[in-house]
Amino acid sequence: MASFFQRYLLPGLIYQSVIIAGGYATGREIVEFFFSPGPTGGLLGMLVAMTIWSVTLAACFELARLTKSYDYQSYFSQTLGRFSVLFEIAYMLQIILVISIVGAASGELLEDSYGIDAMWGTIFMMISVGVLVFYGSNLIEKFLSVWSILLYLAYGAFVILCINVFGDKIAANFASVPVGDGWFSGGLSYSGYNLATIPAVLFCIRHINTRKEAIGAGLLAGPIAMIPAIFFFVAMMGYYPEIVDQSLPVNFLLNILDVPVFMMVFQIILFGTFIETSTAMIHSVNERIAVAYHTRDRDMPRYMRPVIAFIILFSAIVLATRFGVVNLISEGYGTITYIFIILIIVPLFTIGIWKIVKAE
Repeated sequence: MASFFQRYLLPGLIYQSVIIAGGYATGREIVEFFFSPGPTGGLLGMLVAMTIWSVTLAACFELARLTKSYDYQSYFSQTLGRFSVLFEIAYMLQIILVISIVGAASGELLEDSYGIDAMWGTIFMMISVGVLVFYGSNLIEKFLSVWSILLYLAYGAFVILCINVFGDKIAANFASVPVGDGWFSGGLSYSGYNLATIPAVLFCIRHINTRKEAIGAGLLAGPIAMIPAIFFFVAMMGYYPEIVDQSLPVNFLLNILDVPVFMMVFQIILFGTFIETSTAMIHSVNERIAVAYHTRDRDMPRYMRPVIAFIILFSAIVLATRFGVVNLISEGYGTITYIFIILIIVPLFTIGIWKIVKAE
């Protein structure tokens, strides 16, 4: 029988694991989406995104539970029907974009912090992802949930250290900078493209058995995923707005804190988030292919899982090397966000809600 953790907390931790790496974990996404309206406006935008995540994921998890849709092809056939192929195309582009950001960020993190050639970080990430996807859902669930808990501890310690060292600057910026325009649109945009990672969470919905569990897990997923980002945002306000120019804001703050042991531990956990995101997204593709095999009364060969992972990772890393993390975030996400709002949110809250009500 599934535990309380698996039914209520695991989906949120998996969702956090998918969205955090690359831009969010290093601070670049937070800068791009939430800095323009100022400290208080940025927090308002984050609350908007968190609320949209919670409501959408609650409906999504319940529809997935009712229809037993634990891979994205099965799920989107419920809301898009024959047009589910449109989501599949957009999602593959999203995977390449997100993993490109993860690859660029991992390379910059190692090179900026330790002078290690970015290639070695990329190789280690690819091997780690390959091992995890080879062993499948059970190992991936354990790794992602444990690493997310470690991440919470690290981000909590990080914001406490920042408040102790330059808390006066944080308070001054919150008090002196007025709420700017664009906080609602920033939250809407940020929530839109991150909801495209729903397919990477579906595999763990098989633990959920009732409507109460599905809605509860969805409502909890928003705060679970956003709280570390809020911690990070508050910490960055100590050096607002000059931190905007930093490609890796997290390293900028860690150097200011100047606590070598904490810096090393935090960067290890940060690197693990890159593995988390890549693994979860690639696993969703493997699960989609496994279902296709199953419909033909065949089993997907196990060796194909890491092979598919390496193909996706290699394609994404080439893109990352070409453009870099800042350009990928600022130029790539804006283009794709509203596509996912149309393909995910609109059909979910029309066709999907109708199916949920009808089933009741």
